[in-house]
Amino acid sequence: MWQRAWPHVLAVLFFVVLAVAYFAPIVFEHQTLAQHDITQFQGGAHETQQWAAEHGHEPLWTNSMFSGMPTYLISVHFPGDLFVYVQKFIALGLPGVVSNLFVALLCGYVLLVALGVRPLVAVAGAVALGFSSYNLAILAAGHNTKSWALAYAPLVLGGLLLAMRQNKWLGAALFTLGLTMNMRANHPQITYYLGLLVVIYGIIELVAAIRAGRLPDFFSRVILLGVGALLAVGVSFGRLYTTYEYSKYSNRSPSELKALPAQPGQAAAPSARQQDRDYAFAYSYGIGETMTLLVPNFYGGSSAMPLGKDSHIAAAGLPEEYLTAMPTYWGDQSYVAGPVYVGVTVCFLFVLGLFVVDKRTRYWLLAGTLVSFVLAWGKNFETINNLIFDYLPGYRSFRAVSMALVIAQLAMPLLAALALSRILRPRMAVVPAGSPAAVPTEPLHPALAKAARAAGAPAVAVDSADNLHRIKQLLYAGAITAGFLLLTWVASLSFDYASPQDANLTQSGFTPQLMSALRADRAELLHNDIWRGLLFVGLTLAALYFYLKGKLDARLAALAVAALVLLDLWTVDKRYLGEKNFQTETIAESFQPSPADTQILQDKDLSYRVLNLGNPFNEARTSYFHKSIGGYHGAKLRRYQDLIERQISQNNTGVLNMLNTRYVIVPPQKQGEAEQVQRNPGALGNAWFVREVKAVASPDAEMTALNTLNAKQVAVVDTKKFPDVKPATYADSSSTIALTSYAPDALTYRYTAAQPGTVVFSEIYYADGWQAFLDGQPVPHFRADWALRAMQVPAGSHEIKFVFEPKEYKVGNTVSLLSSIGVLLAVGAAGIFGFRRREQESS
Repeated sequence: MWQRAWPHVLAVLFFVVLAVAYFAPIVFEHQTLAQHDITQFQGGAHETQQWAAEHGHEPLWTNSMFSGMPTYLISVHFPGDLFVYVQKFIALGLPGVVSNLFVALLCGYVLLVALGVRPLVAVAGAVALGFSSYNLAILAAGHNTKSWALAYAPLVLGGLLLAMRQNKWLGAALFTLGLTMNMRANHPQITYYLGLLVVIYGIIELVAAIRAGRLPDFFSRVILLGVGALLAVGVSFGRLYTTYEYSKYSNRSPSELKALPAQPGQAAAPSARQQDRDYAFAYSYGIGETMTLLVPNFYGGSSAMPLGKDSHIAAAGLPEEYLTAMPTYWGDQSYVAGPVYVGVTVCFLFVLGLFVVDKRTRYWLLAGTLVSFVLAWGKNFETINNLIFDYLPGYRSFRAVSMALVIAQLAMPLLAALALSRILRPRMAVVPAGSPAAVPTEPLHPALAKAARAAGAPAVAVDSADNLHRIKQLLYAGAITAGFLLLTWVASLSFDYASPQDANLTQSGFTPQLMSALRADRAELLHNDIWRGLLFVGLTLAALYFYLKGKLDARLAALAVAALVLLDLWTVDKRYLGEKNFQTETIAESFQPSPADTQILQDKDLSYRVLNLGNPFNEARTSYFHKSIGGYHGAKLRRYQDLIERQISQNNTGVLNMLNTRYVIVPPQKQGEAEQVQRNPGALGNAWFVREVKAVASPDAEMTALNTLNAKQVAVVDTKKFPDVKPATYADSSSTIALTSYAPDALTYRYTAAQPGTVVFSEIYYADGWQAFLDGQPVPHFRADWALRAMQVPAGSHEIKFVFEPKEYKVGNTVSLLSSIGVLLAVGAAGIFGFRRREQESS
């Protein structure tokens, strides 16, 4: 058992060493990774986390962003999800991003070992999967959920392949575990792309099953995997259910408003469908940009690339302090942190795989790669992608279609690793000793030695008849890959290296000389990577060629290729996640209150809102300290997005007043100045009685009414949506109401009124979960003024309480708990049964 286990133990230890070495400043110097999105997340989640720490329960609503929204997509935990403990176990207690890289390597290794690949080759494949540049680039950006979903994707594929082609029970256990962990990472878009790769595989396997006449066996395995998938979905059901319900109200759903009419001289506004497409296709990979999988600096690398003192632009006179972040990227995307690079060594082995790997596998992985390219091209290949966007189920829920390249990021290294395994597989034959055909090359593989003993014949290892054929295939693959690189060099001689963003540089003071020097640097970056790629292809080809010629041991050949894969990817990854990305400052230390924040925090009223005029809807720092009008999140409430676009961005102070915007932070107007705080005297407070309820009959009429609305006196209600609310006027002006108790998910008010009336609350209306109570008894409430809560109340002195208790959370948490128990039992049982079956078959 130890002889079988020790290579795997060494592999796991090696992965720990790799992950720790890459993130050494975090482990040994106690630095942190400067992750923009994680910093923004901490700002948006601070109210929720602080409340949970102080009061012992996590609120499901926060008022710190966009005047109020559910925390489903910000920070929420489901106690029923027991796999949080499995996550901790698999991650070995390593620090956050270190454990992320380690798990990516580990799952890649498990995938290949499950396919029968020898450990050393599996290590090479795991490095190819784990160190793909996109994995590190998204960690640098703080897209941790995306990275975790990608890390577990190979585990899903390993279980799928094992279940469909070998041990269905063991494979189903691995598949269920992998999919459970992938889905609980809570990045549905990555899971969706993984699902597309699985569907392509299923189609190819179905065709093969029909041809072979084994449909019953095929469907029995599919059903077993289907049961595992249902259990995996169940574990994440709480997240999925709440996200699904929220999506109906988020800005990922269409607006109820008609498009604004075009202004004189402007083009007509695009249709709602076209707007959705434009939003989704905003980040589309260029067709030519796909070459970055082979040549990372094909389009200049990133939008903020460091250049050295020996660069052309430095020689042209640009001050040294600007060289650390130069816009070397010259593609069509507005901003890129780095290219999607799978490695030139991996690309070479991928091409080799198209020759040597079995047809079903190579057709599947090639098809997945090509589909990935087409989807990632987005608006650059509209003929196909518009149809896919409109008709592929669920696809229009996502944005940033360039992310589809994660399919290629999985498929290409997998085929590359299988190609390496096939080339390094001992080509031996069992023949009588002394036979003229016997040409000893290396000791017999244990399996062949066992076969020889069973046959009663002495045996030696010999070159197989197709050895020359393998050498030809290797040379063909090398010629194709090197040919692509050389053609790229030839084509690059005609490139102008001009970026659509260069006009901004010219406006900011870039002289023609500096612009010319920058373009020369872009050309040099491309040419250097071409020659670098040719070197790696040549070294990889040489290692495998000498192995096939019997000049190099299989272990040494595998070790050489693994080292080349690691060196290739590591050095490129460091361009986009290197020393510049680490900082000594912790996230908590980055949220130090400014003098403006300190001034506002002197106000101890229970609840009021703050508007930071410095990029308000793309920053969450304000949310860390205050209840913010703005925030940072890709899925705002649809109605709030409409309010931003139609009213707040048009400087409608009446809307800011009804949102109880008590303070406005004005950014510095000149360098060296500090932020200024202005108190807004028009803020309407937490709640108020109106004198009139005005009925409108459409969403557009309701939004238009806000243009001139005096929200202190009049409430506008769409009576088609709320038919029980009737227009009314009220004479009583002595009614009072005040907020007496505040929690993010529970608000209490006391009011006194001589006559019945209508109260408007400066809180965001959200139909799914908020319940209203009058003196402890449930009462209805409705939406007014497009986005606020309102209630008709009786005369007298009473208490009103709003509580956020969405049924989706309770139901989802219960299902998650039951499914967690089910997966643990099912995976354990299937794993034990599968191992026993394997032992019986091998004995």
